[in-house]
Amino acid sequence: MTSFEEFAKVCNKVEGIPGSLEMTSVVAGFLREVDDEELGIVTRFIMGSVFPVWSSQELGIGPSLLYAAISKASSLPVKRIEGFVKETGDVGLAAEKAMESGKTHLNLFSEGELSVSDVYSRFKKIATLTGKNSQDSKIKNLQYLFGTAKPGEAVYIARLSIEEMRIGVGEGIVRNAISEAFGVPVGIVERGYMLTNDFGEVAYTAKKEGEQGLLKLGIEVGRPLKMMLAQVASGINEAVGEMGLVAVEWKFDGARIQVHKNGDKVTIYSRKLEDVTASLPDVVSSVKKHVNAEKVILDGEAVALGKDKRPMAFQEILRRFRRKHDVAATAQEIPLHFYLFDILYLDGESLIDEPMEVRRKKLESVCDPEVLAVQTVTGNVSEIEDIYGKALAGGHEGVMLKSPDSLYMPGKRGKNWLKLKPVMETLDLVVVGGEWGEGRRANFIGSYLLACRDPDSDRLLTIGRVATGITDEQLSDLTAIFKELVISESAKNIDFEPEVVFEVAFEEIQKSQNYKSGYALRFPRLVNVRSDKSAQDSDSIERVEQLFIGQKGR
Repeated sequence: MTSFEEFAKVCNKVEGIPGSLEMTSVVAGFLREVDDEELGIVTRFIMGSVFPVWSSQELGIGPSLLYAAISKASSLPVKRIEGFVKETGDVGLAAEKAMESGKTHLNLFSEGELSVSDVYSRFKKIATLTGKNSQDSKIKNLQYLFGTAKPGEAVYIARLSIEEMRIGVGEGIVRNAISEAFGVPVGIVERGYMLTNDFGEVAYTAKKEGEQGLLKLGIEVGRPLKMMLAQVASGINEAVGEMGLVAVEWKFDGARIQVHKNGDKVTIYSRKLEDVTASLPDVVSSVKKHVNAEKVILDGEAVALGKDKRPMAFQEILRRFRRKHDVAATAQEIPLHFYLFDILYLDGESLIDEPMEVRRKKLESVCDPEVLAVQTVTGNVSEIEDIYGKALAGGHEGVMLKSPDSLYMPGKRGKNWLKLKPVMETLDLVVVGGEWGEGRRANFIGSYLLACRDPDSDRLLTIGRVATGITDEQLSDLTAIFKELVISESAKNIDFEPEVVFEVAFEEIQKSQNYKSGYALRFPRLVNVRSDKSAQDSDSIERVEQLFIGQKGR
């Protein structure tokens, strides 16, 4: 068994390393030493995840519940815990401080030391707790962990409780560490992760079966894959010049969905790979009616259509996805239609390595025309412009321009899929902080600090603040949301757990030493709150740099 103290020491060491190569080496060394049965757990833990990203299991631990558990374990009042959080700016360091200051930090619950498996078992138990008295039960289970842990271990128990490790280990480092630890090519590790969406399984397979085992990993119905992404098109002429023939589809003003059908069982996943099946009974019924396959995974877009058959506001779609009660009534109020544009798996056969033109034929063979996104393959610029105009006239965002030869690359953004929209450039950025307003906005959070993602780590790089584009109604709603995500406050400034993504429009990107990214946004304004996206879906520093270089005159 691997002790949790050993895991905590590795995390602490990694946290102090500035370079990704040395960080990778330390993580690789630890993965080699971990017991087989705990390798998958540790691989997820070190990234800040308790369960695979596609799993329906959720801890459901918020700051107030966590503070209550630390309070009970340390015999300190919750106000004191909140004070530690404000002082340190980190729930982990606050937990450590509480365990050092309190009366019950010396293994009062049990003898011996915590193992990685012990912590994971408690988290699994917490994830099963629902209904009446579940909050109290969660607190007691967390109290057990904190009461059994040493102060240094409490840091990472607290951070894992909210799945935010803050040690700089992201997908890139874990991918490279698995490769280094078990002597398998990075590309094969990457492929395994693309297909399974679980580095824990990839690490275990790499250790036990090597390269050949990784190559056997495949797609499974009921286990969602990351969705292939598009980058912004420079223009129609450029796309035709690059691709020759272009597969043109409307870019629907909706929300991305991934449909898994296994016999009569249909499961719908959101872009964040959350199971939203229960909220979308009309989509489930329509899939059963219009998709004629036993086992299949499909990619598409759900659109809320008004009585005029034009798309409703994006926020209305999110109401459908978030709805837990009175689902049938909401479905009548906000009816959804879905359009399928890709197929990833069919009756035992993975299709992601097939060119899109082959996948399209497979898609057409199993789906009725009324749920298919219309696709036109052409190299005629005028024809593409006509399709573009019709999409805009229909109230949609624009068009997708795809290479007929393109393979399906889960989670990847590249030149094979391009999106063309007639709007101001936007970035999807994570909200990491805020500032209380002034005057009539004094009781509301008036501006929000934004950050882009470093793809090789879990570090977020600040890039600016946004205060415009926020309506009075949104001021109240956003303040309520972010009050639950507060890590610390200092005067007017607030630090948040990085969970909410804003779509932000801007006039220009400028070089700046005021933010960690090295860039700043000129005249940013809020376009949308992207509840369908997680921090991992936010735009990267590479995307920011590409937009900066591509600006007129550079």
